[in-house]
Amino acid sequence: MKDEYIVVLVAASSEDEGAAIAKVLVSETLAGCVNIVKGVRSIYSWQGRVEDEQEVLLIAKTRRELFEKLAEKVRELHSYEVPEIISVPVEEGSEAYLNWLTNATRIKAAPKHG
Repeated sequence: MKDEYIVVLVAASSEDEGAAIAKVLVSETLAGCVNIVKGVRSIYSWQGRVEDEQEVLLIAKTRRELFEKLAEKVRELHSYEVPEIISVPVEEGSEAYLNWLTNATRIKAAPKHG
């Protein structure tokens, strides 16, 4: 079965929070790569008010089958009560990059001893 790839967008309150989340997602093979885009201004509705905040945007590349685990991990690590966790399908991509992404998001088998 061919892998289905997605990009997951997550807004975070600071670069430090974003980096901490990104490092866990990559180290736990839930994402192959996470870009952190600084200087994002977010205007949104929250609890009846219009908020205007500086944030960073995480752009995580992964496989669709990992979305629920990735979202669970983001919710566990995130400071927001309701973090943005949005998946966008990847329609096309470089074959070499997508092959790398598949390998980067596979759990590595423990070496056999003996």
